[in-house]
Amino acid sequence: MNIAKTMEEMGQTARASARILATTDDHAKSTAIRSAAQTIIKRTDQILIANRQDLDEAEKANLSPAMLDRLKLSPALINGIAAGLDTIAELPNPVGQVISTSKRPNGLRIDRVRTPLGVIGVIYESRPNVTADAGALCLKSGNAVILRGGSDSYHSAKAIHECLLEGLRSANLPPASIQLVPTTDRAAVGELLKGLSGNLDVVVPRGGKGLVSRIQKESRVPVFAHLDGICHLYIDQDASLEMAIEIVLNSKMRRPGICGAAETLLIDTAWPAQHVRAIVQSLQQAGCEVRADALIQKNVEGCLPASESDWNTEYLDSIISVKLINGVGEAIEHINQYSSHHTESIITNNDETASRFLNQIDSAILMHNASTQFADGGEFGMGAEIGIATGKMHARGPVGVEQLTCFNYRVYGSGQIRPS
Repeated sequence: MNIAKTMEEMGQTARASARILATTDDHAKSTAIRSAAQTIIKRTDQILIANRQDLDEAEKANLSPAMLDRLKLSPALINGIAAGLDTIAELPNPVGQVISTSKRPNGLRIDRVRTPLGVIGVIYESRPNVTADAGALCLKSGNAVILRGGSDSYHSAKAIHECLLEGLRSANLPPASIQLVPTTDRAAVGELLKGLSGNLDVVVPRGGKGLVSRIQKESRVPVFAHLDGICHLYIDQDASLEMAIEIVLNSKMRRPGICGAAETLLIDTAWPAQHVRAIVQSLQQAGCEVRADALIQKNVEGCLPASESDWNTEYLDSIISVKLINGVGEAIEHINQYSSHHTESIITNNDETASRFLNQIDSAILMHNASTQFADGGEFGMGAEIGIATGKMHARGPVGVEQLTCFNYRVYGSGQIRPS
């Protein structure tokens, strides 16, 4: 395969498809997405066979349990993927929405209207569901997309992509609207990052730190991404023990390998010592390795000492760093110093303290009395997400259909001219 030529052709056909999708009615887009969902259900067995092939290769390559968890599909997860597509299909069509309108003294009416971004490149690792989510979100928002899945999920992604193509055919939409890079060669990523001769408008990476770092450094087109998911939980002195235990365990242990998993737990020194002990022991009993500061180590057996590097680490595993903090002010300072600006949560029954926490921390997602694992586009009512963006330009937080649009200004007059 001539990778440079193949990628160039993909860019050209994607641009041609994007021009068609920009004016495609919502019924056709939604029909394609629903049809893809139905096809995914019908082809569950084929998708599982492809996924088993990926899992076998991943196990031979000694991928970590957390990475295997990201990769593994089941009938229930496949049903969830299809349900996610149905949800996306039901979302309001963002294209053509009038965001704001104003009338000038001279009679001009100025509308700000949502428009597609154009052609989006999505580069991801491990998660087969991203193939479906990204394809459907881009289609719903009127964009063409070029998907480049990781080598560890190639067969699963290909099986799901074929379902998306079936959906496009059912709605008579261009098959190049959703393309999957037909190689696992990393050179294809390099070609994407060059921008495909101006045919690529934005890149969305979803994967490990190495992948995202490379893309942010090398990309010649804008990038929506987060580098790390160093998410914090802070237990305030006014938190209830029962609620804290449930939120902490869910934030860390529900799925330790996702970017919304809590990596650092901060606890107010004013919280009762027996509560601190109960929280730490509940984590240990759930199979979580606890790396703690000296004060916690003195009061709870089985904790490993936390080093400075632990506060900067995204474990993506059943490991958490824990530290006692002198009040919400010190918690805010710690989080603003070490956070990757992804997701932070405070557990407290004091609304004033919660308000201070939410107002003084500069992260994309902030929560009060809720698990950090709600940091997800599906949970936000977006149907799904392509990823989480922690930057401050254009998109921030879950990237859904609205975040995959831009806007233009449409000015309506009745013969007005500007005075000399």
